[in-house]
Amino acid sequence: MADAAALIGAYLDSLAQQRRQSAHTVSAYRHDLDTLAGLVQESGVRDGVLGVMPHEVRRFVAKLHAGGLGGRSLARTLSAWRGFYRWLGQQGRVSANPVEGIRAPNSPKALPKALSPEETAKLLETPGDEVFDCRDQAMFELFYSSGLRLSELVQLDLGCLVDLREGEVRVLGKRNKERHVPVGSKACEAIAAWMQCRDAVAKPGETALFVGARGERISPRVIQQRLKRKALLSGLPLGVHPHMLRHSFASHVLQSSGDLRAVQEMLGHASIASTQVYTHLDFQHLAKIYDAAHPRAKRKT
Repeated sequence: MADAAALIGAYLDSLAQQRRQSAHTVSAYRHDLDTLAGLVQESGVRDGVLGVMPHEVRRFVAKLHAGGLGGRSLARTLSAWRGFYRWLGQQGRVSANPVEGIRAPNSPKALPKALSPEETAKLLETPGDEVFDCRDQAMFELFYSSGLRLSELVQLDLGCLVDLREGEVRVLGKRNKERHVPVGSKACEAIAAWMQCRDAVAKPGETALFVGARGERISPRVIQQRLKRKALLSGLPLGVHPHMLRHSFASHVLQSSGDLRAVQEMLGHASIASTQVYTHLDFQHLAKIYDAAHPRAKRKT
């Protein structure tokens, strides 16, 4: 049986000398290949690393994944193993690469970040005295009140305000799909206040509901910058962005109502699967309540 350490050492030497890989890269490869050698030894594979078959590689990956290694780390590990067996094939030591075609499991999607109700209130209740603070208040209240996407808010025209007294706005979403969404009383008040200021800054004939300093339709970039400024003035993290207000809307409505289908409809999701990510946010909220309230809850969050 060939000595795994000797084969790995020879391969790493070739990386360092012929392919001029950095010491850091070689060290990372050594770690991944030592892991492979350890798994092979534990499994008792005949002929050691030279006798590994694809089904055994899959078993090794499953074991590492169960041990907590994430999708990205596993992808890097498989890349190191694949390169090692490619080199062994070039040396005539193996007839086929057992790692070829084997992929790491997908990493779970990161949960969307949402502000807490208290943080959202702090953001929306921070006063401003400029005319564009009035506009910003209307935009941010509408983001949170109705869960709009940034592109949807930018595209809003004056005619989209179907009935402000009843609290309803018409939105053109992805794939030009139109939907009517409810607007909360605070957002309605903020929009009404902005409408009293808008004509003083909007160019004649401009149809956009929200305009920038030039009197034309506001750009997404300006909205992002203004929200960051508002978050800074409110003492909130600098990473606050428009989509975070959409996430906050979805998670807070779900926490209060538990109605996933209604949230799907308001967000304009074509598939319920897109909305189900918010059930995980809702569970995080419930877990925090449990930890705070249950007398024997000692879990760390």
